[in-house]
Amino acid sequence: MKKYEIMYILRADLEEAARKEEMSKLQGILESLKGKVTETKEWGIRDFAYTIKDQKKGYYVILKVSADQPALDEFNRQTRFNANVIRYLITVDQD
Repeated sequence: MKKYEIMYILRADLEEAARKEEMSKLQGILESLKGKVTETKEWGIRDFAYTIKDQKKGYYVILKVSADQPALDEFNRQTRFNANVIRYLITVDQD
């Protein structure tokens, strides 16, 4: 399994319970396909440099993940259609 870093931005207007549920759901996508989340960092609500999808702020989350390609493909597929996720980025972890 390769190591990756996934950064995603959730809508800032989500309530705490909805945000936690969404984070759990996104992590569950990876874990259901034998991915392992080794670290989760919540940066919290930050202002955007420019408006994205009519939003001026977002809730940033960073995951350190060990996963195979099918887990990343499924994360990509489900996140792309999730209205609560404003943006996401998957990079290979160099650590």
